Amino acid sequence: MPENSNSQRGFNTRVIHSDYEAPDGFGAFPVAIHHASTVLFTDVASMRSRSWQDKSAYTYGLHGTPTSFTLEARLADIEQGKHCLLTPSGLAAITLVNMAFLASGDHVLIPDNVYSPNRELADWLSRSFGVSVSYYDPLIGADIAALIRDNTKLIWAEAPGSVSMEVPDVPAICAAAHARGVLVALDNTWSGGIAFPAFAHGVDIIMQALTKYQSGGSDVLMGAVITRDRALNIRLQTAHMRLGFGVGMDDVYLVLRNLPTLQLRFQAHDQSARKVAAWLKDRPEISTVLHPALPGSPGHAIWQRDFTGAGGLFSVLFDEKYTEQQTDRFVDSLKLFKIGFSWGGAHSLCVPYRIEQMRQHWSHKGILVRFNIGLEDSTDLIADIEQALAQIA
Repeated sequence: MPENSNSQRGFNTRVIHSDYEAPDGFGAFPVAIHHASTVLFTDVASMRSRSWQDKSAYTYGLHGTPTSFTLEARLADIEQGKHCLLTPSGLAAITLVNMAFLASGDHVLIPDNVYSPNRELADWLSRSFGVSVSYYDPLIGADIAALIRDNTKLIWAEAPGSVSMEVPDVPAICAAAHARGVLVALDNTWSGGIAFPAFAHGVDIIMQALTKYQSGGSDVLMGAVITRDRALNIRLQTAHMRLGFGVGMDDVYLVLRNLPTLQLRFQAHDQSARKVAAWLKDRPEISTVLHPALPGSPGHAIWQRDFTGAGGLFSVLFDEKYTEQQTDRFVDSLKLFKIGFSWGGAHSLCVPYRIEQMRQHWSHKGILVRFNIGLEDSTDLIADIEQALAQIA
């Protein structure tokens, strides 16, 4: 053995510092899980030459490892973008966008049907950080131009709203925004990045909750922000660094593992959801089915024009003669559907909402109940809904 061999060192040193290096040439389908807080450099010059904003090399675990770089690249490719940043949750992705592009004295426009935590975050920015917030009708389309102020810096859209399901005219909103030099950020979680090509319709920034379809297992919290423009990405990276956002590589691996089946699962959710929604449309207990792919749902014509699929999430409005106590009994009586938030997993979910408390303007009558249609047999799900409806007769 060489004179400086590890065998001549003390036990603790030999345990920590090994001479062994695995041979090259190993190949397998899974992406390797690279855990790291400290990233090693070959020399001082290498350390000083690297930048955390340059993903051609590694600097610190918080800024990524080969595992997270791989997921970011694949997510950007799915959305036909160029840059992607991972965050600890979908809400963290929303926070990242707001912190990157809003400051005290700025104005932001947010749809009235926005994901509730986004609304709570915006109200907090308004109360404590001097950001002006206005909520707009999600079906406003080109008329949003009248709401844009000189200090408007960002417009949020959600396609569709994840509770009341209105489909906005995103191209019209983007055209009005860009005419005034305003950025548009879209929550594209509902479509999983599959059914709505947001960049092709003018969006500047896409965020998604990877917790949903990309994870697919109801066991991962993660978000992503995707852009095409490098200057926008630099601003997002800077905010990402300052906020200290990081993700665990084991969770990154779980999302990577499920990406190959993303489209197949999305299509299966979509097919079953349309069957269940169509069946509910004929039920006397239901006054309205809020499914973008069904005629009569708000923004259906826009969905037909701009979308290629619908996934598994939709809502219904019960006939106004049914009380909250009765609709709660309906939800409690379901057996295959479980009560819980989120969507995109294999298990079907159902949640009742007090939506009039979530919106500035809500004129519809009847209790709103949201369904996530999982990967169970749709005939079994319909039978489960039917027996639960019988409990409120």
